[in-house]
Formats: sequence, C-alpha cells, structure tokens
Amino acid sequence: MADSDKPMSRARILPAIIAGSGLYEPAGWKATGADTVSTPWGEPSEPIKRGVFKDTEVLFLPRHGRDHRLPPHRINYRANIAALAACGATHVLAFNVVGGINPALPAGRLLVPDQIIDYTWGRGHTFSDAANQKLQHVDFTWPYDAALRETLLSTGKRQDVDIHNGGVYGATQGPRLESAAEIARLEHDGCDIVGMTGMPEAGLAREQGLPYACLALVVNPAAGKSEAPIGLSDIERVLSEKLPLVNALLLDCCRQIGA
Repeated sequence: MADSDKPMSRARILPAIIAGSGLYEPAGWKATGADTVSTPWGEPSEPIKRGVFKDTEVLFLPRHGRDHRLPPHRINYRANIAALAACGATHVLAFNVVGGINPALPAGRLLVPDQIIDYTWGRGHTFSDAANQKLQHVDFTWPYDAALRETLLSTGKRQDVDIHNGGVYGATQGPRLESAAEIARLEHDGCDIVGMTGMPEAGLAREQGLPYACLALVVNPAAGKSEAPIGLSDIERVLSEKLPLVNALLLDCCRQIGA
C-alpha cells in the first residue's frame, strides 16, 4: 500500500486540569501516577498527576499545592504551564474561584469568561525573558480558546447545568481581598468577576500554544456588592455545595476533548 493510501494516525489528545481552591484531587477518576517535573523556571506547585476518566487520560495540577500552601502571588505559573507542556498536555481547563461584580453573577453561579484584564504585578508572566528563549508577542485579543470554551458550555448543557456564557475576569494581586473602591474601579473597567489566579496563567498558556479556557465559580459578592461582610464560612459553604458539580463538569469536558 502506498504511503498516501495509509490511514492517518490521530494525534494524541491529553487534556489537563489546573484546579483552584478546594479541588485538590479529582473524584471519579482512576489515578495512575504522578510525574515530578523540573523546568527552567523552577518547580510546579505539585507533581503532575495522571489519571483516567472513562478511558480518557487526564493530567491534573492543583495550582495552590495540595495543602493550599501557595498564595496567588507566590504560585510559579511559568513552572506549572511548562511542566504540563512537558508532560504532553494538549489542552488546559482552568478552575477559578472568584467574586461576583456583575449582579447577574451571584454566589453559586458558574461561568465561562471570554475576556480578562490583568491587574497583577511582579509575577513571572512570560517565557520570553530568559536569555535562551525566543521573544514572543502573542496575540491575546481573545485570551480564552473559543473551541474549548464551547466544549465547556456544551458539557454544561448536556448535564443540564446553567453556565453563564461570557464575562470579563479582573485578575488582582491578592492574597487580601479588594476594597470597595477597587471593585468600583474594576466594574468601571468592565469586569464582571474578580479573582487572583487568572493571570499570568492564561497568557503563559497562549505562549506555549496550549488551548486554554476557564470555568469560574462565584463564591461571594465582591467588596461593596453586599451589605454583609465577606465571610469565609459563606465561601466554604458555596464551595462545598458546588465542587462535586465542578469536578464532574471538568472531567466530562476532558472526555469530550479526548473523544
């Protein structure tokens, strides 16, 4: 048989999950091992876990570390993205816990944002500043991959889960929460939600050529958006209620990517 007549082999698809607060080990998958990876930018938050969900191999990384030891500004985002790429990741699904600015996004609401504004500072935010790295000016007009966003949204529809389509993520420095005036500024800038880990993660994934999308869970009204103070117990209650659903959505989305 001539080479041109041979069936083309399908490129390997290997989705990865970068998980936020509360999600430190996927439920419902079969863990198969972990890869300890060193990168030119240091160590990732944890060894990269490998597992299988319904015959789909999945990589998993808790960005804060297993015991939530890393505050947002101390996460080695470059090492995390580089380690996932080194392990063969082809797509990245990020889970982010956020505060709600837009009144249409109360606590407990899930959304898949389509834009982001970066208010962080002092974080290693590019692979281009090392001497042996190629300088990149990546197009970041649309920071989240359109096809991967649609896969997340369609997974929600299939599971009969209402997921808000779109929104602007305002990424702040942390670890403290924002002042009411800061939230008013973000709202004026067009932000719908606020979180501390959306950047530089999204930009680094773009530099690595990895399709990247975010599933965000609103766990509290942002500062000044409620008469009550922001309470940790309220945040923990929302996480407890919604994390099983988030876990199921992310794993099922990985299965759809790998199908």
